[in-house]
Amino acid sequence: MADGAIFAKKPELALAQHKFAVFNGTPEQRTEALQKLSDGIKQDKMVDFYAQLVSEGVFENDAALAKELEAGSTAQLAELDKNYAEAKEEHGDLEQNESSIHRAVFFAQIGAEDRAHAAYEEVLQRPTTTLNQKLDIVFGKLRLGLFAYNPQIIQKEIERAHELVNKGGDWDRRNRLKAIECIWHCSQRQFKEASDLFIECLSTFASPELMSMAEFVCHGALACAVVMTRADIKKKVLDAPEVVEVMGAIPAVERMLRSLYECNYASFFVALADVETQHLRVSRYLFAHRRYFTREMRIRAYAQLLESYLSLTLKSMAESFGVSQEFIDSELSRFVAAGRLHCVIDKVGGIVVTNRPDTKNAQYQRTVKQGDLLLNRIQKLAGIVSM
Repeated sequence: MADGAIFAKKPELALAQHKFAVFNGTPEQRTEALQKLSDGIKQDKMVDFYAQLVSEGVFENDAALAKELEAGSTAQLAELDKNYAEAKEEHGDLEQNESSIHRAVFFAQIGAEDRAHAAYEEVLQRPTTTLNQKLDIVFGKLRLGLFAYNPQIIQKEIERAHELVNKGGDWDRRNRLKAIECIWHCSQRQFKEASDLFIECLSTFASPELMSMAEFVCHGALACAVVMTRADIKKKVLDAPEVVEVMGAIPAVERMLRSLYECNYASFFVALADVETQHLRVSRYLFAHRRYFTREMRIRAYAQLLESYLSLTLKSMAESFGVSQEFIDSELSRFVAAGRLHCVIDKVGGIVVTNRPDTKNAQYQRTVKQGDLLLNRIQKLAGIVSM
């Protein structure tokens, strides 16, 4: 128990994902998710979580199942109470704390969120709790926050975990924290921070209790797609051995990234639609950002194509993306008006003319402005010194 691995596995985060898929997935995804939810609830005797799902209309109330879950959880709690009593009588503080943590984990396992938080916090405040035990408790509370998707708890426990890790956390716990932060940044649309953490802990990912390697790569790769350069996507994502190993499980993501890198824009559009359906719409962490993601990726593809030309016809551009001229015209008009694409549309001639910003002139103007500010500050400082 000292390594903390047991404490990090309950509640099963996959069940929260299945619950999300029930409400947001396709009919096939919904059917599969309902079955996995049912199996997980029975396996972990999740009486409180089952009651919550019944109240939310996910399941119809099954009195026999509820009674069975109640009996199983009651028996398990009695066993844990017995173990704690024995630890209190026959063992020292370390064993007593571990027994108490197991009791808190049990409350987390059955979905009793408030009781789990209270039990964790009680052990955390004991003067006899070791640093590693405190870290395991914080990871347990973090897991509860992720399961219920409570941003306040998640942010608070991440900050608390950083404080404890900086006091002497081992490599395993540091790496687990990075993986959690990567996914949390994805959920907050902080894709730059998420991509940096993804690349940093990709080769050492050892947090299957958070999500599978394929799911982790999916979230990390999508974050990289928004913020990384085309060359970096190829080098750090597509060619990374850890990514190559699991890409077979997320083919839509691979097709989207590879077609963008290879400038196969018609294939890119199809893959982007598949990514939205198969991943963005059913991910608890990315669902809220699905429109932002697909918009940014379309802008990126348009800009990448336009970089290669001084001008091109709307017809040619529409053919490249496998869409109609009306669609391309509408898309470009919107993004040009918003200042996201640097081009001009000649509707009469059916031509798109690029007008790339003059970066050298902009740098010159910025340097002159900064120089003026510096001179003003020097003059003010000279006046103060002369006084």
